[in-house]
Amino acid sequence: MPARPDYYKVLGVDRNASQEEIKKAYRRLARRYHPDRNPGDKQAEARFKEISEAYDVLSDPEKRRQYDAGTGAFAYGAGPGAGPFGGFDFGASVSDILSNLFGASRRGSRARPRSERGADLEAEVRIGFEQAINGAQVAISVPTRQPCQTCGGSGARPGTQPKICPVCGGRGVEAIGQGPFSITQPCRRCGGRGTVIEQPCPTCNGSGMTRTVKRLRVNIPPGVREGSRIRLAGKGEPGPAGGPPGDLYLTVHVEPSPVFQWKGDDLEVEVPITVVEALRGAEIQVPTLDGVKTLRVRPGTKHGTVQRLRGAGPPRLGGGRGDIRYRLVIEVPKELTEEQRRAVEELAKVMNGNPRERILQGVRR
Repeated sequence: MPARPDYYKVLGVDRNASQEEIKKAYRRLARRYHPDRNPGDKQAEARFKEISEAYDVLSDPEKRRQYDAGTGAFAYGAGPGAGPFGGFDFGASVSDILSNLFGASRRGSRARPRSERGADLEAEVRIGFEQAINGAQVAISVPTRQPCQTCGGSGARPGTQPKICPVCGGRGVEAIGQGPFSITQPCRRCGGRGTVIEQPCPTCNGSGMTRTVKRLRVNIPPGVREGSRIRLAGKGEPGPAGGPPGDLYLTVHVEPSPVFQWKGDDLEVEVPITVVEALRGAEIQVPTLDGVKTLRVRPGTKHGTVQRLRGAGPPRLGGGRGDIRYRLVIEVPKELTEEQRRAVEELAKVMNGNPRERILQGVRR
């Protein structure tokens, strides 16, 4: 059997590394060798697959425990699809469990691996603000596994077949205890699959699956936000033994807009106005998602006043559109020209009075 890869060495971490250290190492290497950053580079793609395979094992505490102990899916002869409990599904139906316990496959007959659903996959995509508003079709690359083309997914060297496990007789479980009290557990030899591979496939090392990178184009619906999560049914990893594929979950990251800020279902724009415009009112030009629009500023507008343009905001995923909120901010010059200073002095003469008198009276009493 070929030597199993050293996943700790692949990620460049110590065997006692924490989950956070493993995650950081994976992210650093994945960014460096991702196919999108190394188009056409076969060595980088192979390295990316190796990194993804190592992280797939070491990021899962149960898989990591089995890997460190050399048991379950990482034991000699473990077949394709061995799960966290060596292929014995404790979430199976009662009939499935009884079939495993009471002779669904007799000694000397061929055990049929039960098809399992493929693993779900995770991916991230970064889009621009306009793409988030209008929707877009983007290309993504997702590390995944596929049935080994050399052995057809059996895990056995071409020309050979998995054989009935000599310990459990193909049942996948063995009993522990004596007398009327005994329990069953996944077979220590076959990891619960009922078969063993005496001559592993040289390509997949007996797992029945190989790492690859799936490339596909995904439609991003209008109105997605930063962190939106999209489920793509059936786009996940193929199931072992002909099982149905899992799903792909896509997390969307949206580049910030230089103009608009998200406020729930709405967008907000900070619009500067002059002191004169705030005092006497004005008609000003403001940005929209389609261009510009005229907005009327009422006389006597206060700093921070918000005016809405209803239904002109981003699409809502549930239907309809949000609003655009314009927050009016009175802009005061830091320095005045001589002419402006004189004008302010004249204004002060006619706009006399103390606006703080009301709050000061409460203190004096």
